[in-house]
Amino acid sequence: MFTKTPADTAASGPVAHPVPAVALASVPGDAPIPHAVGVSDDEFRAALSRLAAGVVLITAHDPDGGPHGEDVGMTATAFLSVSLDPPLVMVSVRNDSRMDDLLELQPDWAVSVLSGHQRQIAGRFAMKGRISDRLLFEDIPFVRGEASGAPLIGGALATLECRTEQRVVAGDHTLVIARVLATTIPNEDDGPLTYFRGKYHQLG
Repeated sequence: MFTKTPADTAASGPVAHPVPAVALASVPGDAPIPHAVGVSDDEFRAALSRLAAGVVLITAHDPDGGPHGEDVGMTATAFLSVSLDPPLVMVSVRNDSRMDDLLELQPDWAVSVLSGHQRQIAGRFAMKGRISDRLLFEDIPFVRGEASGAPLIGGALATLECRTEQRVVAGDHTLVIARVLATTIPNEDDGPLTYFRGKYHQLG
C-alpha cells in the first residue's frame, strides 16, 4: 500500500497529514517494501475472495521422478495473460512448494483451462496433504503435450504449453512468466470453472 502525500502545500508552510505506520517486509535482493499495519491475513483473503477468477491446472513432467519420471499438477487461480507479442503468460506459485521446486528446474510446463464440469479435478489437485501426484493422474484422461511433455487434461476449455522465461520472487510466492509455445481448444461447448468467495462455481 502506498501512502499518498499532498502535491502542493500552503504558502505559510506544509500542512500536517498523519502518515500511517508501516512495517517493513524484506524481499531478497531488494530494498524493504512497506506493508500496512492492521491488514491481517484473514482480511486480505476476504477482500480478494470477492474477485472471481478462472481456474486452471498447471502441469509439468519431472524426468527425475522415478524410472519413467513423474507428472505433477497444481490447481491455480492466479494465472493471467501478460503479453500478446511475444505471447506471454504468468502463474503465481507458493515458494518451496512441489511445483515451485519443479519449475525452477523444468522450464517446460502446461496449462489446462478447466471447464465448469471439472470441479472435481480442481479440488483434487488443491487438496492439502494429498496423495502422490502419480495417483492423482491415474483416472484423469490426458494427452502429453508435444512441446512441453506435460499432461494436457481432456475436456479442458483450452490448453497452453509454455516455457519459462523469467521468475520473480514476490513475498511468499514466485511469479513464473513463460512464453506460450502451443495452444489447443479441445472443448468449445462448456462454460468456465470459476472460484469466488472460497468456492468453485460453474458458469454456462
